[in-house]
Amino acid sequence: MYMRKVIVIGAGFSGLSSATTLAHAGYDVTVVEKHDQAGGRARFFENSGFKFDMGPSWYWMPEVFENYFNYFDRSVSDYYTLERLSPSYKVYWGNGEADEIPANLDELFKLFEKYEKGSSKKLQKFLADAKVKYEVGMNKFVQKPGLSIFEFTNLDVLVNAFKLDLVKSFYDYIRKYFSHPRLLQLIEFPILFLGATPKNTPALYSLMNYADIELGTWYPKGGMHKIVEGMHKLAEENGVKFLFESQVEKINVINGVAQGVSINGTFLEADYIVGSADYHHIDKFLLDEAYQNYSDKYWDKRLMAPSCLLYYLGVDKKLDGLLHHDLFFDAPFDLHAEEIYSDPQWPSNPLFYASVASKTDDTVAPEGCENLMLLVPIATGLEDTEEVKERYLNIILDRLEKHIGTSVKEHIVYKRAYASSDFSKDYFAFKGNAYGLANTLSQTAILKPSIKNKKVSNLFYTGQLTVPGPGVPPSIISGQVVAKQIMNEDESFKQTLETQTISN
Repeated sequence: MYMRKVIVIGAGFSGLSSATTLAHAGYDVTVVEKHDQAGGRARFFENSGFKFDMGPSWYWMPEVFENYFNYFDRSVSDYYTLERLSPSYKVYWGNGEADEIPANLDELFKLFEKYEKGSSKKLQKFLADAKVKYEVGMNKFVQKPGLSIFEFTNLDVLVNAFKLDLVKSFYDYIRKYFSHPRLLQLIEFPILFLGATPKNTPALYSLMNYADIELGTWYPKGGMHKIVEGMHKLAEENGVKFLFESQVEKINVINGVAQGVSINGTFLEADYIVGSADYHHIDKFLLDEAYQNYSDKYWDKRLMAPSCLLYYLGVDKKLDGLLHHDLFFDAPFDLHAEEIYSDPQWPSNPLFYASVASKTDDTVAPEGCENLMLLVPIATGLEDTEEVKERYLNIILDRLEKHIGTSVKEHIVYKRAYASSDFSKDYFAFKGNAYGLANTLSQTAILKPSIKNKKVSNLFYTGQLTVPGPGVPPSIISGQVVAKQIMNEDESFKQTLETQTISN
């Protein structure tokens, strides 16, 4: 029997997800990947005995990962081992003060009470509301392909939509519960990576706080790339083929139907194509203009989530005072947010994040050493010169050293910087973005770039620039959504299912 051929462009989370789901259903799937390993932004590298995850470092929403593997009658534990972090992370304030954020709720309630009398009860109410948003959002909305307004017009969806507070701003919403500046920063910090200031972000995204506080912060032993390795292995177990170090040069289209792709002068035919690489790059540079889904004007109007300035540092001593995850809120939050979103420029006094996975995992650094990753959220489209990278490294290391009371600079034995230009070069990232589209109301659901090309009947898109949005769990879900949409539209596939049902 002829197996319908699918080519997936890109082996990031969404590409692995869509490829495995389609192969599991009986499609002949080939993934074409530019780099020498799977993972996309979640690649890893080793140098001088240090191992670094290049991208995502937070493991939230563990049930999304478990549900993914369960779909194939597998479990997360078949591929990697999880550990819940406790404390979840540490926050450094100004004046040399810091708080470890406990994983235990009772301890967290005590921390809130330290800053604001009565806030523990308010936190309980806030989390109860956030749980509703999380469950409604994850169960009713994120699995929808976003192809029509009618997906959201049945009574069940409409009733639940009122629970999401879509038109209320996150900024106003959380100030109904809390007033102390430090508590507000704790609640607002996930928003910094969603692509808008709290004033322009829907209250819906308090679901992120539920994921953080209730569901917890986890770590896959060996590093975040262990997730990629597990998904890659699962894909191969389901028959997916991979072409690494291969770059798609063109999607060949005749009369509105994609015939296949060109790779280094070789043509690979396909019945369906899934674009899991950067949406803008695929649309703008792999298709002839007549078949592009969106115009330059459309893309220029998109509000992007941040890019980031990253440093991967190997340090030849232990760094007491730091945890696995550390947030440095010793600078004005509002100013940094404004310099990312409202008035894009290099930040004058940036907040930053430090990850030290070697605090949890002794396999990622030589004995007695730490693998230190530093991240500064920045606006997209900024020019990052070597001088700028070095200047910001010194700025944040000076502040880090002051907080932990020990030298770091003179103990750096390995250093690598990574910024917007690298995202553009390595991933063709639109405007050098790191996190996709901003999660604003005007870029939600059907208002995001469509998962389906309007002019090419068998070309689909998945990943952080389309539904449901940026982040590892949403990208995994995005791949599944696209795969299921292809199956829903594939008459040959549906006929095969009907035949199998009759024969059984």
